[in-house]
Amino acid sequence: MPAKNKILVTGGAGFIGSHLVDRLIEKGNRIIVFDNLSSGKMEFIEHHLENQDFTLIKGDLLNQEAIEKACKDIDLVCHVAANPDVRLGASNTKVHLDQNILATYNLLEAMRKNNIKKIAFTSTSTVYGEANIIPTPEDYGPLIPISLYGASKMACEALITSYSHTFDMQAWIFRFANIVGPRSTHGITVDFIRKLQENPNLLEILGDGKQEKSYLHVSECVDAILYLIEESKEKVNIFNVGSEDTISATEIGKAVTEEMGFSDVEFIYTGGSRGWKGDVPRMRLGIEKMKNLGWKPGYTSERSVRETARALLRVN
Repeated sequence: MPAKNKILVTGGAGFIGSHLVDRLIEKGNRIIVFDNLSSGKMEFIEHHLENQDFTLIKGDLLNQEAIEKACKDIDLVCHVAANPDVRLGASNTKVHLDQNILATYNLLEAMRKNNIKKIAFTSTSTVYGEANIIPTPEDYGPLIPISLYGASKMACEALITSYSHTFDMQAWIFRFANIVGPRSTHGITVDFIRKLQENPNLLEILGDGKQEKSYLHVSECVDAILYLIEESKEKVNIFNVGSEDTISATEIGKAVTEEMGFSDVEFIYTGGSRGWKGDVPRMRLGIEKMKNLGWKPGYTSERSVRETARALLRVN
């Protein structure tokens, strides 16, 4: 990616967003973070506050006027802001409509009005639903998400692709596997650490523990994003971004207990093939398209999980 672009990062104080901001600044870009800090944390970005190439706007994407103002003279939008809690949709049916779909519409309208032509969007493997082809390629269909979160991300993808064609924009859509690493604020590794800190003798695992999924370290995720923006030049560029293997929930439990130095931990299971409503028990993305363009991950899912556990434990 050429240096000295002026880049707006929505959700730039969040887990993935803050790591992306770190790398973009490292490469010499001017960064504007737009974040309402509902789930993002100041501590993730405070080391940039004195940097003249960094600006923080505390704003909400549901405020059309605020995002239109933030979009002045922007070269590229990296749209990372979202409510990423898949489980929440089963108890709050409106949260993903507001914070994902309506927020994305408002952003696209702000881009249109400011004549911004480039957007990179962080989507998700959950748009595929329970795919019967694993590894699942980008051209798999029909897309039948089983969570409201997955449905909201699929709607965002549709808005972005249609705006790209209607208003001559260019888009990069990244369908992520489970992204883990330092600054993780939710997910199975975070949950297991919390549970074991409360009771080092017992670990409750949602479902039957046999759920098999792909995990990618956030450092590699950011590498992939920047590489693919640079190398892929179609009007709409859709890529799966994940690792080349999977790890089960029980294996994650074993890895986390080992990293915490615990032994003889009893695992108990809530039962059933899925951990919660909308959980996809088996997920591995086909990443041949990304590999054919010249980028592939170096970490296994287990290494990503273990390094995440170590990083979170250092902070705690």
